[in-house]
Amino acid sequence: MEFLTEFLAQRWYVIAGALVILFLVIKLVKTVIKWVIILGIVAAVYFYGASYKDQLLEYGSALGTKVAADVKNQALKTVTDEAKEAKYTQNPDGTFTVKTKSVRIDGKPGASDVQVTFMNQTFTLKVDDVLKRFIEQAKSGTAG
Repeated sequence: MEFLTEFLAQRWYVIAGALVILFLVIKLVKTVIKWVIILGIVAAVYFYGASYKDQLLEYGSALGTKVAADVKNQALKTVTDEAKEAKYTQNPDGTFTVKTKSVRIDGKPGASDVQVTFMNQTFTLKVDDVLKRFIEQAKSGTAG
């Protein structure tokens, strides 16, 4: 139902054009041909709207992926900006936690993935050179 309102809001001119054509057909054409044309126009608008739903889903998926990538990039930028303030904590279960004022990183030593919490959103990141260096700096900063 949501895609229908979105379709109507963005493609209202398609509906308006279909209605104009329908009124012209009703006025000018008689009998069975009229109803065949009317049903054809209604079916065309319906199928156009159904394909528009797929376009909205694709757009939403692409937008979600872009937002997630932007948040991850912003989190990595924040991690590097706040590296001096990072505090490394070794947890009793063998995991570690690195905290700054806006980012929290949880993981296991030697693991290839860590959990990053940034702006109340938690996601998993691969440990790359930047993240590994940040964790090592935080670890040596609290140890020294």
